Amino acid sequence: MEASAGTAEVAGRAWPGAIGAITLFMEDLEAARRFYGEVFGLPVVFEDESSAVFRFGETLVNLLAVTEAPELVAPAAVARPDAGVRFQLTLEVDDVDAMCEDLRARGVDIVSGPQDRPWGIRTASFRDPGGHVWEIAK
Repeated sequence: MEASAGTAEVAGRAWPGAIGAITLFMEDLEAARRFYGEVFGLPVVFEDESSAVFRFGETLVNLLAVTEAPELVAPAAVARPDAGVRFQLTLEVDDVDAMCEDLRARGVDIVSGPQDRPWGIRTASFRDPGGHVWEIAK
């Protein structure tokens, strides 16, 4: 393994590479599809009866009906949305306060912030219909 610029080489490829996709499990896929389309203003790049995929830069965010999740993650269990937050996704923005105003105008409930963090950034966060936490930061 030869390291370079934060990666190692494994089997002739950089490891780790970029994150190609993130799959989020949704109890109400249609509500989630509408939310992502309206809040993020992104088109669906793929859709079928159990998923809707959006492109965030170079990363695909796959919204998957929770009923399809057990097959994907077995033998691990699929957690219920009320089990608690285990991660958050962060989007960089130019102006956190202005983005919060824009999100509120789109019907989004800001659950935290805007606030200045001790480590020098300003943040705010909101949840999608599946309960996943999204942070905006500057």
